[in-house]
Amino acid sequence: MFFIFGLRTKVDRSGVAHRVCPNCGNNAAQVITRRATKFTLFFIPLIPIRTRYTQQCTFCGNEYDLSKSEAHRLPVG
Repeated sequence: MFFIFGLRTKVDRSGVAHRVCPNCGNNAAQVITRRATKFTLFFIPLIPIRTRYTQQCTFCGNEYDLSKSEAHRLPVG
């Protein structure tokens, strides 16, 4: 008998917030994403391993990590 297991990351876009980018200094749209990595067994996601929140500037393309509380606090529209 054998087992098929691995990790799967699901990316969900939470929305877009207009903020000043820390890198380029422009007031541009920032795309907020949530990346959830889960342990899978027979292609069924079972155990959450890690959840990451990021914002990406649409002007310069740089991506920054956010805390969970900061991601939920952003005015997303």
